[in-house]
Amino acid sequence: MNAKVLLVGESWVSNSTHIKGFDFFSSSLYATGGDFLISALQERGIQVSHLPSHQAAKDFPFELGQLQLFDAVILSDIGANTLLLPPETFLEGKRVPNRLELVKEYVLQGGGLAMAGGYLSFQGIYGAARYHRSPIEEVLPVSLLPTDDRVEKPEGINPTVVNESHFITAGTEKVWPYLLGFNEVKVKEGSELLVTVKDNPLLVVAAFGKGRSVAWTSDIGPHWCPKEFVDWAGYGEVWSRIIRWLCRAD
Repeated sequence: MNAKVLLVGESWVSNSTHIKGFDFFSSSLYATGGDFLISALQERGIQVSHLPSHQAAKDFPFELGQLQLFDAVILSDIGANTLLLPPETFLEGKRVPNRLELVKEYVLQGGGLAMAGGYLSFQGIYGAARYHRSPIEEVLPVSLLPTDDRVEKPEGINPTVVNESHFITAGTEKVWPYLLGFNEVKVKEGSELLVTVKDNPLLVVAAFGKGRSVAWTSDIGPHWCPKEFVDWAGYGEVWSRIIRWLCRAD
């Protein structure tokens, strides 16, 4: 499949202060969390362009035509503020297009959208992701909580397929390897629930206008999506099917 996917988010910078008696020093670390997914999709012939979180505020498209160069967009662990506050607005006080509205229009005009879970996905930690009541929520197959929606499962929780006839889940194992957490959401009327984690949605799909949308409420890599899950043969297969379904190649 010759699909083009834009993965937005999945990067962070950490700064640490090391105190050793009287003395101290600082260190910083840049890391990415999309490597497992990018590799799995590219191995299956899907082109993935990664727009890291620190570049997205400046470089995420402002025009529909630029976004339509991609068959699908994945928003993963990147809050709404990054798209709402480009440097032109935050630093210079200039008006620019609302890129949340742009993503909504992209879907309605035939694009594919997936949101993957994380601390800055859906509503996120402290509610800081801020997608609740946003234009993007309007084209997600799930409704978001107004507060911190993280559910931590350090003991592990196994997803269960509840719709075995859908293109994405057909022929997969009924019970999947364990996950360590997810974002709590509610399935919208008219959406299709495919996979659950106990009584909560993990994988939900729906159509909006001419486009399609997917909610994957856990991470695409550690920590919520541990090595045992990304090493599972079904990981790449399920995600390649998600992309194919979003691109109407099912």
